[in-house]
Amino acid sequence: MDNRPIGFFDSGLGGLTCIPHLMEAMPLERIIYFGDTARTPYGSKATRTIRNFAFEITDFLAAKDVKMIVIACNTVSATCLADLRARRPDIPILGVIGPAARTVARVCGADNRIGIIGTKATVRSGVYKEQILKHNPSLNIFEHACPTFVPLIEEGIIRHEIMDLSIRYYLDQFIAYNHIDTLVLGCTHYPLIRTNIMKLYPGLSIVDPSEEALVRITGTLRDRDLCADAPAGDHTFYASDLSENFVEMINRIFRNTGFTVAFKSFDLEDIVSRDGD
Repeated sequence: MDNRPIGFFDSGLGGLTCIPHLMEAMPLERIIYFGDTARTPYGSKATRTIRNFAFEITDFLAAKDVKMIVIACNTVSATCLADLRARRPDIPILGVIGPAARTVARVCGADNRIGIIGTKATVRSGVYKEQILKHNPSLNIFEHACPTFVPLIEEGIIRHEIMDLSIRYYLDQFIAYNHIDTLVLGCTHYPLIRTNIMKLYPGLSIVDPSEEALVRITGTLRDRDLCADAPAGDHTFYASDLSENFVEMINRIFRNTGFTVAFKSFDLEDIVSRDGD
């Protein structure tokens, strides 16, 4: 048993969509979350830049003595998961793409038309398609980048006509032309607009990697005897820019749960690596 916290990080708000699933399944676990809200979005940045940001935050969480790190960011998972594991071999580091890929490969067949939407960096990497086809090479997979979704979500523009217009701009032709019947939300921000997508395209089957990652997280905790056996203390949420939207999203998630949370703004200069990486 291990009562140390689990570290989560994302480029901003999106990784918060993973938290409720874990809280429901394993309520004794304590969470330290880092949202890099000052430098979001990651998806349009160069791979080297994303890698350096991820190194900085991973080192920060390791210094907090976390027992596991969950990369609650598809862009980071797609571009530098192996690099992070090599940098911190002493800590289990999990991404969100692998579990979702296995689920898609298991539940879909050759008759399905699978669309993967994500940031430019995630789509450019081709990791989703590669991992899905590794498990089931018979599948038909199409990928599409939706770069404005993350900035709109970070600004809290979700239940709004602007968000719906943006969704239609990116997805109308993509879904119709490719006859998509299954849509993979290849960014942890996108579950926050799942209701919008389902309203606009009611016939779609939706795969949410945030939900699928839970099986991998809980399985790793149990396999390595890392499960907590005492009630969780405060969950701590760090942000490189502690915005009103960030605080409101966390309050919404934890409302009526009985859990207590602490918010901390963090100066990026305090986590920037000094070793030249």
